[in-house]
Amino acid sequence: MVKVRTQDLLNQFDIELIAGKDGIHREILMSEISRPGIEMTGYFKYYPKDRLQLLGKTELSYYTDLSHAERKDRAERICTDITPGIVVSRGLEIPEELVEACNASGVPLMRSPYKTTRVISRLTNFLEAKFAPFTALHGVLVDVYGIGVLITGQSGVGKSETALELVKRGHRLVADDSVEIRQEDYDRLIGSAPPLIEHLLEIRGLGIINVMTLFGAGSVRSYKKISMIINLETWDQKKQYDRLGLEEETMKIIDVEVPKATLPVRPGRNIAVIIEVAAMNFRLKRMGVNAAEEFSERLTTMIKSEKTVDVESDLDLD
Repeated sequence: MVKVRTQDLLNQFDIELIAGKDGIHREILMSEISRPGIEMTGYFKYYPKDRLQLLGKTELSYYTDLSHAERKDRAERICTDITPGIVVSRGLEIPEELVEACNASGVPLMRSPYKTTRVISRLTNFLEAKFAPFTALHGVLVDVYGIGVLITGQSGVGKSETALELVKRGHRLVADDSVEIRQEDYDRLIGSAPPLIEHLLEIRGLGIINVMTLFGAGSVRSYKKISMIINLETWDQKKQYDRLGLEEETMKIIDVEVPKATLPVRPGRNIAVIIEVAAMNFRLKRMGVNAAEEFSERLTTMIKSEKTVDVESDLDLD
């Protein structure tokens, strides 16, 4: 499990630590952020104390209108022993009672100069990316015409060599051999390379090469959304491969079904060019153009027209 601490927020964002510096190593356990508005009224029955708390203009305006005793009580009840932190937006002035309670309880009190909605959005995106479901697959991830293509297959089938040819043709390498994948949304998979092998490519007989050093910064990417999977396998004469493209195969990664195509490998086939065409064809399908379906419709129309001609001929003979 990935651990996220309050200190990570201070390192990542333009946030000022006001109080509670003893608790900056508190662990954040979830991506949800709470705005304790109803708690300011004194109702703490369902207070999500284990979440990051955010106080905006509305919450602080109500809080400052309370009496000194009420402000002290609310601040002490908001600052629990498991609260990871409190963030104040808009660069607002923070009441002294809240500062004292945070120092006493060790709850980090932070302030951001940005609007409340923007702070919530950025913090939520950051935390959801950190807590996203994670897996790793053996394969090569390449950005081909803006499409993230995950190339899979047995060891030695030619995945890295194909990726090298794609890089030479102007496309960008994301990861070789091992692809770390995070599900950042219900239908969004982001692939990246482990830090140890980032920008590196292994070619049997040649060894490890640094793609960025050889081909420039424009030949690599740090991460890419996975849009399709190309599975390479050794050509099997006994196997029937799809020749029309009407069959839609998918592969499930974590909770997402990703379109998948199987390419047989044998001497004479330029796999890199075929993957380029597959990526362009994928883009066309997303734009509503499907060559396989058009061919099927043409074939159906032709068969119907020939049947009509045969029927008319039979009627003329009669």
